Amino acid sequence: MRLSLAPLKLSRTPALLALVLPLAAALAFSDETLDKVPKSEGYCSRILRAQGTRREGYTEFSLRVEGDPDFYKPGTSYRVTLSAAPPSYFRGFTLIALKENREGDKEEDHAGTFQIIDEEETQFMSNCPVAVTESTPRRRTRIQVFWVAPPAGTGCVILKASIVQKRIIYFQDEGSLTKKLCEQDSTFDGVTDKPILDCCACGTAKYRLTFYGNWSEKTHPKDYPRRANHWSAIIGGSHSKNYVLWEYGGYASEGVKQVAELGSPVKMEEEIRQQSDEVLTVIKAKAQWPAWQPLNVRAAPSAEFSVDRTRHLMSFLTMMGPSPDWNVGLSAEDLCTKECGWVQKVVQDLIPWDAGTDSGVTYESPNKPTIPQEKIRPLTSLDHPQSPFYDPEGGSITQVARVVIERIARKGEQCNIVPDNVDDIVADLAPEEKDEDDTPETCIYSNWSPWSACSSSTCDKGKRMRQRMLKAQLDLSVPCPDTQDFQPCMGPGCSDEDGSTCTMSEWITWSPCSISCGTGMRSRERYVKQFPEDGSVCTLPTEETEKCTVNEECSSSSCLMTEWGEWDECSATCGMGMKKRHRMIKMSPADGSMCKAETSQAEKCMMPECHTIPCLLSPWSEWSDCSVTCGKGMRTRQRMLKSLAELGDCNEDLEQVEKCMLPECPIDCELTEWSQWSECNKSCGKGHVIRTRMIQMEPQFGGAPCPETVQRKKCRIRKCLRNPSIQKLRWREARESRRSEQLKEESEGEQFPGCRMRPWTAWSECTKLCGGGIQERYMTVKKRFKSSQFTSCKDKKEIRACNVHPC
Repeated sequence: MRLSLAPLKLSRTPALLALVLPLAAALAFSDETLDKVPKSEGYCSRILRAQGTRREGYTEFSLRVEGDPDFYKPGTSYRVTLSAAPPSYFRGFTLIALKENREGDKEEDHAGTFQIIDEEETQFMSNCPVAVTESTPRRRTRIQVFWVAPPAGTGCVILKASIVQKRIIYFQDEGSLTKKLCEQDSTFDGVTDKPILDCCACGTAKYRLTFYGNWSEKTHPKDYPRRANHWSAIIGGSHSKNYVLWEYGGYASEGVKQVAELGSPVKMEEEIRQQSDEVLTVIKAKAQWPAWQPLNVRAAPSAEFSVDRTRHLMSFLTMMGPSPDWNVGLSAEDLCTKECGWVQKVVQDLIPWDAGTDSGVTYESPNKPTIPQEKIRPLTSLDHPQSPFYDPEGGSITQVARVVIERIARKGEQCNIVPDNVDDIVADLAPEEKDEDDTPETCIYSNWSPWSACSSSTCDKGKRMRQRMLKAQLDLSVPCPDTQDFQPCMGPGCSDEDGSTCTMSEWITWSPCSISCGTGMRSRERYVKQFPEDGSVCTLPTEETEKCTVNEECSSSSCLMTEWGEWDECSATCGMGMKKRHRMIKMSPADGSMCKAETSQAEKCMMPECHTIPCLLSPWSEWSDCSVTCGKGMRTRQRMLKSLAELGDCNEDLEQVEKCMLPECPIDCELTEWSQWSECNKSCGKGHVIRTRMIQMEPQFGGAPCPETVQRKKCRIRKCLRNPSIQKLRWREARESRRSEQLKEESEGEQFPGCRMRPWTAWSECTKLCGGGIQERYMTVKKRFKSSQFTSCKDKKEIRACNVHPC
C-alpha cells in the first residue's frame, strides 16, 4: 500500500518529547537529568519533561508507520517500527502518542493505545503505562508494536520516540523520530498513492523471497477449516512504478480475482507477461497443502528474482484457501534505497486482505459475487460477527504469514553513497566463494554414489539422484547437510545446449474451465526462454487446449468445484511412490444434497531407481494420542523403511517415543469412616444423637466435592415422669447403667503392667493436603495402680504419614 506523506515541521515543544526509560545502562545519566526537572504531579509528566541530548542531522534512527500514511482511520491497527541503520544500535527506547498541541500532563492528552507484539522485547512503562519501553536493556536495531488509532473526533496525533544509546539520550521533535498522523476525513474515499521516487542505484541485485505461513488451528482456532486448508501458488513480479499488480484502495484485475477466489495464478501470470517492458522477473512459487507444517517436515516455498534501476519494485500475492476472496501479499515494495543502494533484507508480517469480489464472511461461505465490485482492503477484527477474525474489542488480527526478502547477490558496478558494510560484502561474496562441497569437518560421509538414470526418458524435464551415507557426526550442535543430491535432467538426445533447438519454459498451470458446469475447454501456455542460436524460428507450440468437465450432469444437485491444485511432491524419493492433488467445493448443490464430487486425487509417480540407496525412509507419521486422558503419559510416532533391507544396513529409528502432559487428573474428596453414634443428649423425653467423619483429602483439579461430615437423628428414651421421687429413681438407674457400661468399656481397654489405658483416640486431620503430611493419635492412662513401678505406664502417641501424592 502506498500512501502520500507530506513533509512535516513541528514546533519544538519539550513536553511532547517521549523520553528516557529505566535502563540499567543509563540509570546514572537519566536520574541526574530527571532530578533537574521541576517536580510535577501531572500524568507521566516526570517522563515527558526530562531533557536529553540532540544532534542536528542525526538520522540513523527512524520511526516508521507501516505504509507511511499521513492519515489514520479511527480504530484501525497500525504496525509501528523503530529501527537503527547499521552499524548503529540502541539499548533502550520510549514510544508515546500524544494529541497535537497537548502537553501530556493528563490521561486524555494521550491518543490511541499501543499493543505489545513481542513481550521479550517490549513492555509498558511502569511509571507511565501509556508509554512503551524495552523489556530488557541490550543492543538492538529494531522493535515493533501495534498502535490502535483513537476514536473519531480526536484530530491529529504525534507519535514520538526517544533513543538511549550507551549512556546518551537522543530525541527529536521533528524528522525521523517523530510522525504526525491526522484523522481521515469521512469524505475521504479510497487511498491516495505516495509518489515513488526514482531509483538512483546502479547495476542489478538478486533477491530470494521466502514465504512462511503461520495460519494454523493453533494460531487461529475459530472455525479453522481442517479440510483442504492451503496457500495457493505464489505469483508476482519485480516491476517499474508504471505498472501496478495490485494495491490497497484499488480494484482487483481479472487475474487478481482468479487468484483471490480460485487460487489460480494463470491469468495473473498472463497479465504480468503482457507488461514485459515494465517487468524484469516473474515471481512464482509452489502452493502449500496443508497451509502449515513444521520446517523440518516441509521447506518454506521460495523464489528468486532480480531488480534494476527502472524495475526496482516487487509485488506478489497468494490466496488463503478456503476463503471467499482472502489473500496476503506485498504491493510495490521498494528495494532501492535513498543512498543509491539495494536493500539488504526485508522482513514483513502479513495479515489477510479482501479482494472486493466476493461477499462471503467465513472461510467456507458459498460463492456470493460482490456487485458492484468493491476496492481491495485489509480485513479487520470488526468486519462481521461470523468472521473467523472477529473480536468484539476491536483488537488487531494475528498475523497469518511472514515474508522474508533477502538480497543474495549484486552484479555490475555499484554507486552507493554510503560505503558498503560487512553484511553487504558477505552477501555478495558468499554465492561466488562457496565451495562445491561445504560439508562441515565434523560430518564424516561416504563417497557419493554414481548418478542414477534420469526419471524422464523423453524431452520432458526429470530428475536424477546420487546419495552418500553419514558415517559419523562428531559435533551434534553442527547440522550435517543432506545425504541426497538431485539434479535436473532430460532423456537422451534432448540437451538444452543444441544450438539449433528452442529452449522452452515449463507449462504454466491449466486455466480454469471455460464453464462452471458441464464440459468446456481449458488451456495452458508456455513461452520461449531462448531462441535458436542459428536464427531459425521456434516451431514448438506455446499453447495447448483440452476438454474439461466440471460437472457431467448439470442440475440442482450439481456442485461447483475449484480447479485442481498442483500435485504434491512424490511420496518417494526413489522408485515408485504416490502423489496427490486437491480441490475444494466452491458452491454446494442448490437442492441441499451432499456434494459427490471428489476433492482429492492420487496417482503413481516414478522417481530414479533405488539400487544406489541403502536406506530410504518414509516421513514420520503424526504423533499418536497421549496414552492417558489426564496427567503424564507417553505418545509415539512411526515411519517405515521404504528400501529393501538387503540393499544395505539401516540403523535409523523407526519409532520415537516422547512424554506428553495433559491437564492434571481430578482427585475426589476422601473421608474417614463414620464415628459411633453419640449418647442421647437427653435422659428422658425427645433428644438427638450425632455422628461425625473427617476430611482426609480435599477435592482437587475438579474432583467430586466433599459430602456432609455431620449426621443427626432423633432419640427418645422414655417419657419424663412428673413425680420427683420416681424421677430421681430413674436417674439413679440410668447412672448405674452408664457406670456399668463404662466399667465394661474399661475392662475392654488395653492393659499394661500397673495401669489401665483408655482406647486410642481417632487420627487427627492431616497437616497437609498434598506433598506429604502427618497424622497423630493418643492413648492416655485411665488408672494407675498404687503398686505400679513400671515406666511403661504412661501416655502413648502414634504418628503416620498421609497425603503423600505430589501437589
